[in-house]
Amino acid sequence: MITLQPIGLVKNSRKEIEDDGWGGVVSEIVLDESLSEESLWGIEEFSHAEVVFYFHKVDKEKIVTRARHPRNNPAWPRVGIFAQRGKNRPNRIGLAAVRIISRAGKVLRVEGLDAIDGTPVLDIKPILAEFLPQGDIRQPEWSKELMREYW
Repeated sequence: MITLQPIGLVKNSRKEIEDDGWGGVVSEIVLDESLSEESLWGIEEFSHAEVVFYFHKVDKEKIVTRARHPRNNPAWPRVGIFAQRGKNRPNRIGLAAVRIISRAGKVLRVEGLDAIDGTPVLDIKPILAEFLPQGDIRQPEWSKELMREYW
């Protein structure tokens, strides 16, 4: 058993779970009261960060562990849950690369966080160019089609 304590919560205008239309959504990550604002010192020197969060609104009964059509679209091939980025994952963990807008005290403002208001944040890490993929990124055509309206 692994026990994780959220480091903060997402605050934004997105109240409902939706698959698309995340472009331009600005979120605030408000650190938990148990953490000092020093936890964020220097993060604004980076342009981007990775945010790890918990899909807290996904029902356990909707967890997927096998292959399925992404978004239940039969036009796309059945692929395993680990070959897609759906929210109904076994551990309900989300990951987003976000643009850092600003930091004020214990509040980090970001763009590109596809998490709804109230989502628990598990971790924040700055993106370093050295950790980006080396070489070309390859992905199947169906995934490009899926992402057309996402941002």
